[in-house]
Amino acid sequence: MQKTFIQKPAAVTREWHQIDASGKVLGIVAVEIAKKLVGKHKRDYTPHVDGGDYVVVTNASLVEVTGKKATDKMYHRHSGYPGGLKSKSFAELLEQFPERVIELAVSNMLPKNKLRSLRMNRLKVYAGTDHKHESQLGK
Repeated sequence: MQKTFIQKPAAVTREWHQIDASGKVLGIVAVEIAKKLVGKHKRDYTPHVDGGDYVVVTNASLVEVTGKKATDKMYHRHSGYPGGLKSKSFAELLEQFPERVIELAVSNMLPKNKLRSLRMNRLKVYAGTDHKHESQLGK
């Protein structure tokens, strides 16, 4: 009988991945990023161990959505005060903060547990092609 393999947190090896979001659909890119942050693409995946990798996303300002989501999809935030609800459409948020669009999509796809903030810290999103992680990517 074969024993179940459980990865130890000390044995985790992290790699760096670069994803170019230009011309890709937001949801498909977010799924790909979430899988790499969680570590599901690895052979020794263990659900309760944070064994994911680092992900660098470039060209976040060129990500696309299908249908009428560019105008219909709304992002909401609240200040906590009465009447403090602020809303922006996808197009407005993409124009002002293109990184935030991808960060919100990936964050909502990750499991809602104590590991989510640790995983999100390994996500690096940039609006253009320039980033400061060339040495980690080995290019």
